[in-house]
Amino acid sequence: MARREDDMEKVKEKSEPLLLPENGSDVSEEEGASWMVCLSTFIAVCGSFEFGTCVGYSAPTQFGIMEELNLSYSQFSVFGSILNVGAVLGAITSGKISDFIGRKGAMRLSSVISAIGWMIIYFAKGDIPLDFGRFLTGYGCGTLSYVVPVFIAEISPRKLRGALATLNQLFLVIGLASMFLIGAVVNWRALALTGVAPCVILFFGTWFIPESPRWLEMVGRHRDFEIALQKLRGSNANIAREADEIKEYLATIAHLPKTTLRDLIDKKNIRFVIVGVGLMFFQQFVGINGVIFYAQQIFVSAGASPTLGSILYSIEQVILTALGATLLIDRLGRRPLLLASAVGMLIGCLLIGNSFLLKAHGLALDIIPALAVSGVLVYIGSFSIGMGAIPWVIMSEIFPINLKGTAGGLVTVVNWLSSWFVSLTFNFLMIWSPHGAFYVYGGVCVLAIVFIAKLVPETKGKTLEEIQAMMM
Repeated sequence: MARREDDMEKVKEKSEPLLLPENGSDVSEEEGASWMVCLSTFIAVCGSFEFGTCVGYSAPTQFGIMEELNLSYSQFSVFGSILNVGAVLGAITSGKISDFIGRKGAMRLSSVISAIGWMIIYFAKGDIPLDFGRFLTGYGCGTLSYVVPVFIAEISPRKLRGALATLNQLFLVIGLASMFLIGAVVNWRALALTGVAPCVILFFGTWFIPESPRWLEMVGRHRDFEIALQKLRGSNANIAREADEIKEYLATIAHLPKTTLRDLIDKKNIRFVIVGVGLMFFQQFVGINGVIFYAQQIFVSAGASPTLGSILYSIEQVILTALGATLLIDRLGRRPLLLASAVGMLIGCLLIGNSFLLKAHGLALDIIPALAVSGVLVYIGSFSIGMGAIPWVIMSEIFPINLKGTAGGLVTVVNWLSSWFVSLTFNFLMIWSPHGAFYVYGGVCVLAIVFIAKLVPETKGKTLEEIQAMMM
């Protein structure tokens, strides 16, 4: 009993993926992923799909909700942005929850909370229940944004970890795209019901897949650990070496000192934090959530078809995220994709801003819709190949293992707070000056280019130890 309590105390001090160092080999992984790894990953990324549906819901429903419930732009801005408030709280508590009730338990809890939120939105008759439902879906998203990639990383064979981990971002944008496609043919209440579907699959699906073996071993469930690892690697796989490595690694990190926020500003750690926080800041302050949440408003304001524009950019986002996340990231490297992404987003902002400027002065009215749609497509496409997924990849690579829990929590909160601020202020910027809003975002893209060029390291092909030594 005392041993169990000691194990649980260790659990409470950690909230990072329990991964082995990148060196070494494992004979049980040579034949690739078993069907159980594939099934488990599919069930987990239903959480990513749910995340995408939450983010994409407000754009195709804006005018329907505002008209039926008689909401002002300010009230709808609160509805759009309160998702991020819930997500911040979810991100803050996600590590403790997933360590206490397990990775599967955290996904189940998130799916229930999100489903309740969707049902409240469906039955909403005013702005207060609407915002409360949105807040609950945000809390579920914040928890899922942490636990899904952690679960995938902990169950995956080392050689396939990168490829399987990128499915998190891919299914997120598929979920987002589904909101635009379905939202083009159904009303906002029916669209809310579609958000319940991935919650149901995630909740029931987790009963048919094993728990993270690393979490089971960490909490002292040694027999369950071996059973889960054998299921994931296949009945004929030799798991002895991998099991020994996991046990040895967990024993090592159990003796690492517990870090605090004060440790993050230590001279030897500050560059890690600047890079991680800076990438998350720029990922949001280039205006991505403003564009996603209010895409239909942008198209209508520019005189373009909102339905056609939304469908085009949703399809583009899925294709380019799949291309960038699965094919290019380990071939071209992180920095080149980030730089190309930021430059492309700058061009997109200038195209959108110029379309609004021409409209304001009554010039070249016949080309304005094409200019606005092409600007959004360039912007979204550029974000998809780099700034969308790569900041999360670099975050998982640059922090030493003893800093991952604290630093990872910090950058996740920064990301969601930045997302909330951008979502809240986007409508006000558009009221102030539509073309000025996108020129402001273009200026942030310029700062992002300088930041990436000067401070962000190239991590392609390096072990975690080499990356961290390079940044010291």
